[in-house]
Amino acid sequence: MENRPGMNPLLKAMWRGFRCACPKCGEGKLFGRFLKVASKCAVCGEDYTAQKADDFPAYCVIVVVGHIVVPLLMIFELYFDPGFWTEVAIFTPITAALSLALLQPTKGAIVGLQWELGMHGFHRAKQARVAQARAQMVEAASV
Repeated sequence: MENRPGMNPLLKAMWRGFRCACPKCGEGKLFGRFLKVASKCAVCGEDYTAQKADDFPAYCVIVVVGHIVVPLLMIFELYFDPGFWTEVAIFTPITAALSLALLQPTKGAIVGLQWELGMHGFHRAKQARVAQARAQMVEAASV
């Protein structure tokens, strides 16, 4: 997906983050542990210490998982009419598994968003990328 010509840089950075890869190069690991963002990329050296994803990834996961689990629960209730404890036994593990599966990729996507938009201390990296792109455009125009 990220190798499409003309792909939006924001989507590219978020996709790389969602894959738990460096938003800049797409190759280095974004996380040192499950939800602990590495201090920098081992491949390109991009500094991640400015990231401030905080609770936003968890809120996003709650919304997404809720929109998946609640309709399933309602359909299950409508067609099968199981007891309360049967629903708890089925949907608690589903909710927990979906939440854990989506939390790290969602945090990665949020870090990619912050990186690309120059938010929370990533502004220096953003300014450097913009300056480099301008220099390349000037160089290309002069050739």
